[in-house]
Amino acid sequence: MSYFKKVKVGDKLYGIVFGAGKVTQVFEESHYKMMVTFKNGYEVPYTEEGIPGWGNFKKQTIFYKKDVDLTDIDFLPVTKVLSMKKIIKLREKKKLEMRLPSGAWTKLSKCPPEYIESMLEKENYHLFRKKE
Repeated sequence: MSYFKKVKVGDKLYGIVFGAGKVTQVFEESHYKMMVTFKNGYEVPYTEEGIPGWGNFKKQTIFYKKDVDLTDIDFLPVTKVLSMKKIIKLREKKKLEMRLPSGAWTKLSKCPPEYIESMLEKENYHLFRKKE
């Protein structure tokens, strides 16, 4: 049985990438099972297994809000803003983490390349830190 087999419009969910959201549409005869609208305005389609319709995700990234325990997720603020030069150096060494819109930190390899480049172009260097 799939995790979202009985999903309904209005169900409250929590996505690892975008944070809190609500189911706004349910599709019965489609590859995607539902459309989720997040608090920041993003709309993302998800399969019945909770895999998003964007990026290179192969695992579930969204859950029912009541099933999520956020105690082990790192939401700490950045302690030191890195320079562009340092970001490039750490990126090449694969020792760079990025803050997702949900506030959680993750490996750079899990972020969509378009999002990474967009944040670098906008000089949002506070969204990057050295992997510990």
